[in-house]
Amino acid sequence: METQAVILKAPGQLGLESVGITGPTSADIVVEVAQTGISTGTEKLFWTGDMPPFPGMGYPLIPGYEAAGEVVEAGADSGFRVGEHVFVPGANCYEGARGLFGAAARRIVSAGDRATRIDAGLGASGALLALAATARHAIAGPGKMVPDLIVGHGVLGRLLARLTVAAGAPAPTVWEVDPQRMDAAGEYSVMHPSADERRDYMSVYDASGRGDILNDLIGRLGRGGEIVLAGFYTQPLQFAFPPAFMKEAKLRISAEWQPDDMLATRSLVESGTLRLDDLITHTSKARDAGQAYKTAFTDPACLKMILDWSEL
Repeated sequence: METQAVILKAPGQLGLESVGITGPTSADIVVEVAQTGISTGTEKLFWTGDMPPFPGMGYPLIPGYEAAGEVVEAGADSGFRVGEHVFVPGANCYEGARGLFGAAARRIVSAGDRATRIDAGLGASGALLALAATARHAIAGPGKMVPDLIVGHGVLGRLLARLTVAAGAPAPTVWEVDPQRMDAAGEYSVMHPSADERRDYMSVYDASGRGDILNDLIGRLGRGGEIVLAGFYTQPLQFAFPPAFMKEAKLRISAEWQPDDMLATRSLVESGTLRLDDLITHTSKARDAGQAYKTAFTDPACLKMILDWSEL
C-alpha cells in the first residue's frame, strides 16, 4: 500500500511525496483523510529545526496530529465500521519515514482505539479537536482553576478563553501584542500587556510559548497565584526566586489531552457550546503543502491552516 503524504526531510525541506504504508491488522482502521491541520507549535519547531531532543525525533518525518476523515477499511477487532467519520491524532504506519505525528497523509492506518468518532457535519472543524481537547485538559480536573489571565491570543489562547466562558466562569483577560490578533467578538477583553495595570491575578495561563516573560507573569500574580505553562518551550526556563517566594507562586505544566478530554470536547463541539470553525483562517490544497506550511508558520494573520486532501 502507498499514500501521498507530507514529508519533512530536513528543516525547511518539506513537500508532498508518495510513501509506503504498512498493512492493517484486525485491530486497525484505514482512514481516507479529508482534512489535516497544521500546528504552529510543535510542527513549526521541526520545520525550523529548533525542536529540542524528543523521543522518536528524526528526519525524514511525516508531521501532523490533526486528521479528520472516513473509515474505508475496518478490522474485525477495531470497533469501527466502514463509512464512519473519525478524528485521528496521527499515525505511525509508514515505510522509510518517521510517524512521530504522522497525520498529514491522504490515507493512514491507525489502531482503532486511537480514533474518535465524530459527526461528519463538523467538516474541517473536526481536525481541530486535539487542540481543543488539549486546552480542555489544561483547565478541567481536580484542583485546577480556570484562567483569569491568558497570555497569547492564537488558537490555543482563544480556546482557553472560550472554554472558560463556556464553563460559566468570569470572562478572562487576554494579553496579545500583535494588532492583527486583538479581536475577541465581545466574549472577553483582549489588550496589550502594557495597558494592563492589574497585579492580583490568581490563575495565569501562558499560551504564548515565550519563556522569557516568566518573571513578568510572576509579578502579575496575587499571593498564592498559579502560572500554568500551556505552551511548548524550547529553551530552559528560569525566573528570579525572591519575587516568586514573596508571592508564594505556584507553577504547573500542562501537557497533551487524555481520552476523557477528547470525549468531553467532542460533546461541547457537537452541541454547539464550543465553536471551532471560525478559528480556521486559511485552507490550502494538499498538493500545495510546501507553501501552506510556510504560510502557517510565518504569517501572523494565519490562526489555523487546514490542508484539504479531497482532490488527491
